[in-house]
Amino acid sequence: MTIDTEATTPTAQLDVAKVRQDFPILQREIHGKPLIYLDNSATTQRPDSVIDAMSDFYRTSNANVHRGVHLLSEEATDAYEGARSKVAAFLNADSTQSIIFTRNTTESINLVAHAWARRHVREGDEILLTVMEHHSNLVPWQLLAQERGCKLRFLDIDESGHLQLDHLDEVLNEHTRLVALTHVSNALGTVNAIPTIACAAHSVGAKVLVDGAQGVPHGPVDVQALDCDFYAYSPHKALGPLGIGVLWGRRDVLEEMDPFLGGGEMIRDVTLERSTWAAVPHKFEAGTPSVADAVGLGASIDYLNELGTAAIRQHEVRINEYLLGRLRELPWLTVYGPQDPHDRCSLASFNDNQIHAHDLGTILDQHGIAIRAGHHCAKPLMRRLGVMATARASFYVYNDLDEVDRLVDALFEARKVFGLAT
Repeated sequence: MTIDTEATTPTAQLDVAKVRQDFPILQREIHGKPLIYLDNSATTQRPDSVIDAMSDFYRTSNANVHRGVHLLSEEATDAYEGARSKVAAFLNADSTQSIIFTRNTTESINLVAHAWARRHVREGDEILLTVMEHHSNLVPWQLLAQERGCKLRFLDIDESGHLQLDHLDEVLNEHTRLVALTHVSNALGTVNAIPTIACAAHSVGAKVLVDGAQGVPHGPVDVQALDCDFYAYSPHKALGPLGIGVLWGRRDVLEEMDPFLGGGEMIRDVTLERSTWAAVPHKFEAGTPSVADAVGLGASIDYLNELGTAAIRQHEVRINEYLLGRLRELPWLTVYGPQDPHDRCSLASFNDNQIHAHDLGTILDQHGIAIRAGHHCAKPLMRRLGVMATARASFYVYNDLDEVDRLVDALFEARKVFGLAT
């Protein structure tokens, strides 16, 4: 596993109090209460270093990239391509040319659907997904199936929230062209065994795309060790800015793909009749890029590297141990997903047996606690669990054990609001 679900190697413990000082938004009060931000699976907060890096770019080096010969353009280009280099190192990519900037994970997956799958997937072919997929890794393949007449197949989960890998041979065969699955479930916290699945997929000639939106924040992530062919993620879920995404792809696969968007920057030459394409990754980056967001992305990687991905994982396991223990004290609560704190990322989806998740989220907000309530863009998974929605509390590097206690106290208070026994 490239996300260490055991976290047995001793590392320096995060100084959460010190980390919190780097995040200005955490000084806010919500409804007169100190903010407890537990919606990190939706988006994380940003440290001063990320905010400052983006502000400094706009103040000192703002210009368009690549084509300018003046100093500001050269500085902007260096910053933009420097961010690409940081991403490549962070993911242990084989080349900076295998890193494509997009708007988010959703666009990265759609890029693969349009630029790779529409060339390689035909009527009668199959795409293997899982029942725990985010809509972003489901809807593009539904659209492709409607267009091409290919078949979608699904790997189910067991009652603990793990994929049923013992059934993999039943849904994977010589007709499978692509296996697309999440690295970490955004609703269950389950960390999937990507190398095992990738090995099985490659044995039948299928490519593997991994939705890493929830994987990268909990790293380290090594795309070469994962043995996948595509890996997509959204930096805003790992302290980076909104509005920029990343797609890593194997260089030889990217080379044979068609462009996703047409326009400036992605061309080698243009005549009135035809065009030829730039080399990867620029072939897939049409138009003016989000340079400041790339600069912020680079700064977020610097920050995560300074904390240390192993220390982040160890902190999450510590949070998980305490969180799951406290939630088990509430007999009216159902907690979904793996129950081993070493076997999940730091989020908990749960339901009170008498309070709707949305009502729970509203009451917690009155206590200054931000959680997510709903289907988490995973409606098929909700149906598989037999629920319409869950409440989800997701933790990150700036959350501490005291905030777990505050969450549990607020869950008790919610019962009192409804006049229910505790």
